[in-house]
Amino acid sequence: MTTFVDRVELHAAAGNGGHGCASVHREKFKPLGGPDGGNGGRGGDVILVVDQDVTTLLDYHHSPHRKATNGQPGAGDNREGKNGQDLVLPVPDGTVVLDKQGNVLADLVGQGTTFVAGQGGRGGLGNAALASARRKAPGFALLGEPGETRDVVLELKTVADVALVGYPSAGKSSLISVLSAAKPKIADYPFTTLVPNLGVVTAGSTVYTVADVPGLIPGASQGRGLGLEFLRHVERCSVLVHVLDTATLESDRDPVSDLDVIEEELRQYGAGLENRPRLVVLNKIDVPDGQDLADLVRPDLEARGYRVFEVSAVAHKGLKELSFALAELVGAARAAKPKEEATRIVIRPKAVDDSGFTVTREEIGGEPLFRVRGEKPERWVRQTDFNNDEAVGYLADRLSRLGVEDELMKAGARSGDGVAIGPEENAVVFDWEPTMQAGAEMLGRRGEDHRLEAPRPAAQRRKDREAERDEAQREYDDFEPF
Repeated sequence: MTTFVDRVELHAAAGNGGHGCASVHREKFKPLGGPDGGNGGRGGDVILVVDQDVTTLLDYHHSPHRKATNGQPGAGDNREGKNGQDLVLPVPDGTVVLDKQGNVLADLVGQGTTFVAGQGGRGGLGNAALASARRKAPGFALLGEPGETRDVVLELKTVADVALVGYPSAGKSSLISVLSAAKPKIADYPFTTLVPNLGVVTAGSTVYTVADVPGLIPGASQGRGLGLEFLRHVERCSVLVHVLDTATLESDRDPVSDLDVIEEELRQYGAGLENRPRLVVLNKIDVPDGQDLADLVRPDLEARGYRVFEVSAVAHKGLKELSFALAELVGAARAAKPKEEATRIVIRPKAVDDSGFTVTREEIGGEPLFRVRGEKPERWVRQTDFNNDEAVGYLADRLSRLGVEDELMKAGARSGDGVAIGPEENAVVFDWEPTMQAGAEMLGRRGEDHRLEAPRPAAQRRKDREAERDEAQREYDDFEPF
């Protein structure tokens, strides 16, 4: 059964915002007490966060579809809807987030590092929040925005100081087992190591981690064998250790040719691996003829500039010298590493002449279509209830104030031309009229409720009584006795 997964496709769906409420306050003697509809709640976000206790992406391999909760709708009496709960997904340290095209969205390194994979939708405003001096009693509310839906690829790149590289069965697993407390699977057949193994080594005052990753074969940089899975986990390592088998039973292999093959694969893969500090380990010198072969190839390797160590993981020979040499290289790499600074928030305000939208002319079947794109108009369209004429009129007012109507006229739009707001796959299309009439004008002036213009029953009765008294008084004053 698979227990280690280092690449998954995650389908993240943030929560939808709750709808606003259109409500009028009612109580005894106050049948129309004004709007009191509350706002809808915000939808929950989908957040990836680095957790040091998580070492695999296995959970998301079995359950790739994750969704945050929706915001609750508003209610009367100015009651706001409850916000949706954020969905926090723990990921291993060293997880890279990519889109479907392979572009890097985030590189999550360090405990607590976060990335919002899906933004929750905004809650819609209730009619109480939409009321103004001109629009005293709105008979509509705004809809909640849908949450962001995004498909991302999660790739785990092991975070370690030292990477052991070499052919399958070169002895990497045995070496890490004696250098550290790691207990990897060890056997005498190729590709014993199918997943990266990490071990912690202490050499003097230096503590560092060593990664034993799947073996490398010719063509690994193009994906042969476990090549790409292997090389991905080497990218973050500061030091490379070539583990060469001096007791191989294959007649067409020897330590020098193995080294050449591995170096060529590192060069073809790129990512700066060809420039990392490295040293060579001649392993299995306890095997008959292993020491003789090591003595034979060592001068050639040293002539190439490599530091060479002869070890035996089985007999525990040469391990102390190797561990301290690795500690020296790791210490130098850490000292040369730039000091990490706290993440700074960069604010890039929009230009003062940025209208926030664009109008482009298209031809669809020989007929002109004017497409409006921009954050504000597209959001306003998503929040509009097109079954409510007053809500449509409110949208028209907002678009007009933003300058959309003026830009359409400048672009050559005429009465009856098609106008689309939003992307091609999800746009609202309508026939444009210069006045942006959408049917709400039949209600009178936008934002006014004619119900409030009529006198209240109690006030009308009081006025009638006062009128009767005034009339009676006039009749009394005009009375002339005989």
